[in-house]
Amino acid sequence: MKTTDDIIKMVDITKVYTGVDVGTTALKDIDLVVKKGEFLAITGRSGSGKSTLMHVVGLLDTPTSGTYFLNGTDVSKLGEDEQAFQRNKEIGFVFQSFNLLPKSSAVENVILPAIYAGTSPKERMEKAVELLTELGLEDHLNKRPNQMSGGQQQRVAIARALMNDPELILADEPTGNLDTHSGKDVMNTLKQLNKEGKTIVLITHEHDIAAQAKKILHLEDGMLVTK
Repeated sequence: MKTTDDIIKMVDITKVYTGVDVGTTALKDIDLVVKKGEFLAITGRSGSGKSTLMHVVGLLDTPTSGTYFLNGTDVSKLGEDEQAFQRNKEIGFVFQSFNLLPKSSAVENVILPAIYAGTSPKERMEKAVELLTELGLEDHLNKRPNQMSGGQQQRVAIARALMNDPELILADEPTGNLDTHSGKDVMNTLKQLNKEGKTIVLITHEHDIAAQAKKILHLEDGMLVTK
């Protein structure tokens, strides 16, 4: 039984991308602790390491060195398949570009994580419809992404992120492709999810978006600094 209050604990995480002649250090000696229920924003300029950190936190990339505990499990010691299992179980992703399948309906996009988790067809369909309805998309269940606005597509992506009821939501520039009104709607949804107990880690370069989180960290040249 997991008793830790830390959903993310990183110790001395470094990521070096090796080129033909020289290595590029994207992350350097990152120590990061995120408590369950926190709403953290990570900011930084383009090239500061935000995307690399997001990928490492989300088990989409592996660090060159260091240790990473996700919800009490040392995921840095897991193999690729085990990491994929942990990622699908523990983390929901919301991306700037939505990452929806263009030929699939809203419902079909939302149920994808549950398919990988082995949930029964009836159960995952009921859950997908419930999530989309809660997010105000009950009239868009069978629409494809190109039949919806950007804000509606991002709400589909949020429903997909919630499908397996993960404790952690990683949002990478979730308002970056949205108009001001849709961006406010998405941030209000994330804040409500945080009130309901979800841990939110938000990557953004927009200061007004970051200011809506409860805590802000800043990346500079691959190193975390507190603002």
